[in-house]
Amino acid sequence: MKRKIPSLVDLCVQLAIDNVRYLGDVGETDSHLLDRILCHCTLDQLTHIENSTVDRDLSPVTDKLWKKYYKDSFGEDNFNTVVQKMRQKKVTFKWKQLYEAKLNEREEATQKSLDRIKLRYQEEDAKKRVRQVQLCSKVPPSSKKRSFWGGAAASNIYNTKSNIMKKAKMEFINSREVKNIAAMKTKVVHRTHSVASKEKPVITSGFAASSSSSSSNKLIKPPFRRRF
Repeated sequence: MKRKIPSLVDLCVQLAIDNVRYLGDVGETDSHLLDRILCHCTLDQLTHIENSTVDRDLSPVTDKLWKKYYKDSFGEDNFNTVVQKMRQKKVTFKWKQLYEAKLNEREEATQKSLDRIKLRYQEEDAKKRVRQVQLCSKVPPSSKKRSFWGGAAASNIYNTKSNIMKKAKMEFINSREVKNIAAMKTKVVHRTHSVASKEKPVITSGFAASSSSSSSNKLIKPPFRRRF
């Protein structure tokens, strides 16, 4: 089979499709040619071409393209709802207008949500600041005299330290090591006392009597006799 030779029009259309990103004002280009070219545009490219074209309404060519963009962007359910409402009210709108209106509605809803979130953060921040101010502005009563070490706060710290030391001391006293040392000391004292009692000398009664008589004799002196 012989390959069909493209016409000059086909070559021009293909050239326009290949360079569609550079298109602007389409002027008086035939609508059937625009149908073949503009279907290859992206949403931004189609918007640029319509805004650039002067003194011509391209909606007869682009309306079906905007219809497709609306369905792809906002979902089939929303698309069916819009179609049903237009049928009920017996009105017709361009799909470009419907697309722009829906886009603005979504942006406004998003902005409102952002504003609510921002306001909520501001309220929470204000509450935190109020709490911080209340904590910092608390002043102790002037009737109580502050001690050298800082008043009530210092006494509380001292009492806390004292209680901790007492608790540590009681735990130390009641510990097993201290009880073992005390028992060992008690045994040593009893052993020393028993050894001392065994080594003490015993004095007999006879020796005691002799020693007492001799001491008494030494103390009693004979009477003094006077010579005439």
